[in-house]
Amino acid sequence: MTETPAALREAHHADVSGGWLRPAVFGAMDGLVTNIALIAGVGGGGVSPRSIVLTGTAGLVAGAISMGLGEYTSVRSANEQVAAEVAKERRELERHPEAEARELAEAWVARGLPRDLAVQVAEAVRRNPEEALRVHVREELGVDPDDQPSPWAAAISSFLFFSVGALVPLLSYLIGFTSLGLALGVGGLGLFAAGAVVARFTNRRWWSSGLRQLLLGAAAAAATYLVGALIGVQGGLG
Repeated sequence: MTETPAALREAHHADVSGGWLRPAVFGAMDGLVTNIALIAGVGGGGVSPRSIVLTGTAGLVAGAISMGLGEYTSVRSANEQVAAEVAKERRELERHPEAEARELAEAWVARGLPRDLAVQVAEAVRRNPEEALRVHVREELGVDPDDQPSPWAAAISSFLFFSVGALVPLLSYLIGFTSLGLALGVGGLGLFAAGAVVARFTNRRWWSSGLRQLLLGAAAAAATYLVGALIGVQGGLG
């Protein structure tokens, strides 16, 4: 059977423009690690299961809101910066089209394109103002002005996936168990599963990606558990 070349297939690359996937992955991982570490810290201090649930729930709500607002502000600011640079490039193309065409041709020559061909293509691009703007922005800024991520998509993805991630280590408490070790174990499974899912988009081995996330989360939980245990002991001695 003859394989169809990737260039002839639609959407043979994943979407890497930064729409919803990056904040979703970051939100889920952050939710898992944050609440696992938070639960480990307060649990290490010897507080009651009810206090652990209260702390974890507060961490979920506060973290999800913070992540959503942070993603919205970050993406909105980045888009506004790109828009300002695009406007600046548009003005330069209107005022100095010949100089901009020479700049574009020189950039292509530096990449190995024959000078005559580079000049010819740059002149052809210059005759179409909107296409010239898109080409110059891509070449000079490395972004596509027509394919910027949505701040709302980033904010909502981050909020929802942080909430889901942060809920995982609380599940055992919410259904009636009171073991800190069980809660951390469930959180660890969540971390491994999340890492394995991420491997689907990065072509890493699923078990390697899952193990990496598990080890990172375990390190965070161990550090906060130790801090919580030390503070709890000191408080008890006080």
